[in-house]
Formats: sequence, structure tokens, C-alpha cells
Amino acid sequence: MDYVERFEKLGFGMFVHFGLYSIIGKGEWAQHILNIPKEKYCPLINKFKVKKTWAKNLVKTAKDAGCKYITITTRHHDGFSLYDTKGLNDYDAPHSPCGRDLIKEFVDECNKAGIVPFFYHTLLDWHHESYDTDFPKYIDYLIKSVELLCTNYGKIGGIWFDGMWNKPNEDWQEDRLYSTIRKHQPEAMIINNTGLDELGKVGHPELDSVTFERGKPAFVDNSDRHRAGEMCQVVNDHWGYAKLDINYKSVGSLIMDLINCRKYNCNFLLNVGPMPNGDLRTIDRGTLTEIGKWIKFNKNFIYDVKSSDIDGENTIMLKGKDCYYAIAKAPMVGDVNVAIGGKISSVKINAKIKSATWLDDGRKINVKNGCEFDFAPFGYGISMSYRVAKLKLEK
Repeated sequence: MDYVERFEKLGFGMFVHFGLYSIIGKGEWAQHILNIPKEKYCPLINKFKVKKTWAKNLVKTAKDAGCKYITITTRHHDGFSLYDTKGLNDYDAPHSPCGRDLIKEFVDECNKAGIVPFFYHTLLDWHHESYDTDFPKYIDYLIKSVELLCTNYGKIGGIWFDGMWNKPNEDWQEDRLYSTIRKHQPEAMIINNTGLDELGKVGHPELDSVTFERGKPAFVDNSDRHRAGEMCQVVNDHWGYAKLDINYKSVGSLIMDLINCRKYNCNFLLNVGPMPNGDLRTIDRGTLTEIGKWIKFNKNFIYDVKSSDIDGENTIMLKGKDCYYAIAKAPMVGDVNVAIGGKISSVKINAKIKSATWLDDGRKINVKNGCEFDFAPFGYGISMSYRVAKLKLEK
């Protein structure tokens, strides 16, 4: 199994946007959108104080949610780094009142919990002057920064870049950038986000995964080599902490995103934005906790599944010789109470079914005509939607 296949088997990850912008509480683009001059924004470093237990709590939340990896913003567009930049600049967490290398703390906790650490790193930079005045010099700075991440924290799962779309006509020296990663972390996933307008675009041939930012996943172009896909989504409207953002997505819709990603052999990367002290909002933790409950309730079927060419009304996936039918929206029979009370409806697939069982409660499902099975009645407390059936198929 190669490293791209191992990445695909992870299935579900947590995305974390954390930095100085968390102090403002208006999202990760606050400096740019609110036109905050550097002389007013940069002093936020003097207010950056993070709890000692932030990483432990974050990783526990991710693990309880069923996430197998975490991608964290080591440096975002404002140029502030959560890691020790070793003299490249003093605009980093060790030079704040926090006084610590937060990425080291993060990686240590991931390793303890069996979570794979991934590093987000910005490509555009509002802080470093050479980004707008001497681009080749900036690339030197960028590559030195990335090299620190590849050499100081042990084995990592990959590096997730973002921002090349800001200067599409510049020479980003991608060959040099990616070869630096390959030199130190030969099995690290290299991902470069194509942004909202070019979902699923392959880009440079060295990239190991395409991205679907807030979009719909699709099958990935593997015509030249094996390549993964990943959809990133946010629990509300902002990637970074926004204290007034209450436009949260439902647990059901996020589970549907997860199921859709797995249908297309893509991973689902769900974002949260920690508050200034590193803690998550109660609603963020609650959302992730409920997703984790659903994953466990359905026997963790999402981690090692592949798409299937079997047709059905809902999502169908394969795991070895087993077939899984994930019901996103059950066809209704009257109202919910009537359906639960005993009315029967069924779904068909174009394959022969030997037996069928609900994953969540282990109940056997009535199979008819060899290709049709009942979806109701359900027991009280069992949802009409987002339910998974395990089907044994005839050879």
C-alpha cells in the first residue's frame, strides 16, 4: 500500500484554523477584509496567550469525533507562525506571551493519540515585505519555512498549501518547493488548494490530492498516476473563529458530506476555529461529538470503503466483499410516526442481495426478490435518514 492509499483510508479529518485572527474573532481574513494596517494588526502578538492543555483537548475532540488526522494552520495569510521559525523572523508563537512552539505541542498530542498530523501552510503572505517587493526572495523564505516543518517534528502526514491563486502569474518554483518536502518527508502528502473556482483541478503533477473547497466531491483524475481527493468544509461560515457566526450546519448535512466524499473515494476535512485561548466553542465540540457518535454507531464503516458501480437510489460503497447502502433520505411513507409505526417501504439495487443488516442496531432486514430490501419500520430513536445497511451480495 502506498502513502496515497493510506491517506484515502483515513477518510475523515479535522481542519483547524488558529492564529492571531482568533483574537479579533471575525474570521481568518479579518486583517484583509477590515483593512487593518500592519502597525495595528501585528501588536496582536502581545495578546496571544494559549492554554497549556489546548492541544490535548483539541486532539481528544478530534479522536472522539472519529477523525483520523488533523490539518492545522502552521502559518496563515497574516504571516504569523504557530511554530518556532528559528530566526527566520520573530513573528511566531515563541515570541508571543504564549512563549511556546504550539506545533510541537500539537504533534506530540497527535502522536500520543494515534492521530496523523498534517500541516497547512500559507503561500500568500500579508506580513513578509518581499512577497510584494522581491518575489524570488520570498520563495527562499517560504521554502526555508517549509523545510523547518519537514525536519523538526518527526514524521508528518503531509503539507496542505493554500494561496497560489493569489499570484497565478508568478513563478512559485513548485519543483523546488515540492522536492524539498520529498527530500525530508518522502511519504508526506503534498496538497495545494485550488480554491473555490477550480474544484478538483489536478495542477502540478507532484501533487498527491486534489481539493474541493466547500464544493461537491467528484471522482478524481487518475489518468497519469494514483491521486486522492479531499473536500474541506466548515461547521459554520468562517474558517477562523468568528464569535458572532451562528450559521451552523446541521449534523445531518455534515454526515451527508462525509458519505458523499466516501462515495467518490474522497476524504472529508471538517474545519473548526479555536477561540483565542485554544479552546473550541461548545457548539463546535457538540457538532463533532454527534458526528463521532454516528460513526461509531455505524461500526466505523467509512474508513476503508470504495465507490461501487452498483446502482441504487442512495449511496452505495464497497468494503472488501461487503456492500454498504447509506440512506441519506429515506422515501417517506406518510409522516415519520406512521412509517415508524409499521408501514413498509423498500429500495432496490441492481445486484443480488444474499442478506441485509442495519449497522446501527444489528437488526436483520427483510430482503425481497433478491434485489430489494425494506427500510422501515424503524425502532423508536432510529433516524429515518443517514442510516447504513450492510448487504451481503450473491457472487
